[in-house]
Amino acid sequence: MYMGCHVSIKHGYLGAAKTAVMIGANAFQYFPKNPRSMGVKDFDKKDAAACRQFSREHELISIAHTAYPINLAVEESMYLLTLDHLRNDLEIAEACGSRGVVVHFGQSKGGDPLEGYKRMIFLLNELLSEWQGEAKILIENNAGQGNRMGTTIEELIQVRSLLTSPERVGFCLDTCHAFASGLWRGGDWEEVADKMRTGGFFSALAAVHLNDSVYPCCSFRDRHASIGRGEIGLEPIRQLLQTPELSELPIILETPAPADGGHRQEIALIRQLAEKETAVMGVEK
Repeated sequence: MYMGCHVSIKHGYLGAAKTAVMIGANAFQYFPKNPRSMGVKDFDKKDAAACRQFSREHELISIAHTAYPINLAVEESMYLLTLDHLRNDLEIAEACGSRGVVVHFGQSKGGDPLEGYKRMIFLLNELLSEWQGEAKILIENNAGQGNRMGTTIEELIQVRSLLTSPERVGFCLDTCHAFASGLWRGGDWEEVADKMRTGGFFSALAAVHLNDSVYPCCSFRDRHASIGRGEIGLEPIRQLLQTPELSELPIILETPAPADGGHRQEIALIRQLAEKETAVMGVEK
């Protein structure tokens, strides 16, 4: 399986890929540019091409993650800025050889949530109308903060189905968000997985953010915990990791960074959890 974590680009895109290999990962996620800015980056194309080549040589899979302020249910005043930012992210992801750009499901700020869905669909249709690359937009499920948008399987599938080019959009499943929102309650993974199969969610799933949760199910609070040290626990995560539909997808940790700044031990742990007929390792909360 392709497993790794979020890594920094402080040493460039190639540096991020090398860091992933160094800690025993064969997948990684990165911010294409400043995660707190809405700006557009004139990125180093040679560095991006070197990242693509290195990843190909080492059989690395990568995904990018857009900046925190991005909201797909965008207000008119931020529309063009958001469009330019996402186009830039797609260009960087494509140059680095990444599968796509993760974007949080939108949040409609006030008013009718239906208008927020309409703005999301309009923005994505325009963004992808002229995009010719292979990198996709990967919509991530929400934890339920705000008005609870983006928290159900049916909702995610429906929004994608209404797009002009749904094949250019995939999903990124965040396990902490799924638990916090009540989409997944921990002990009901098989039921959730069957619903995903029936609805066609798995066919569009392109990545997983693997995170335990500091807060309990249905808390609607987004705070990640290290694997096995949160409210979800090891056994439900083991069941999730052994799902056949996830075997070729990048499984990305976004858990708190250990003191050494790497996730080598945690990557080894989730590899063990993913193995069939493997007993769950004991980890104290």
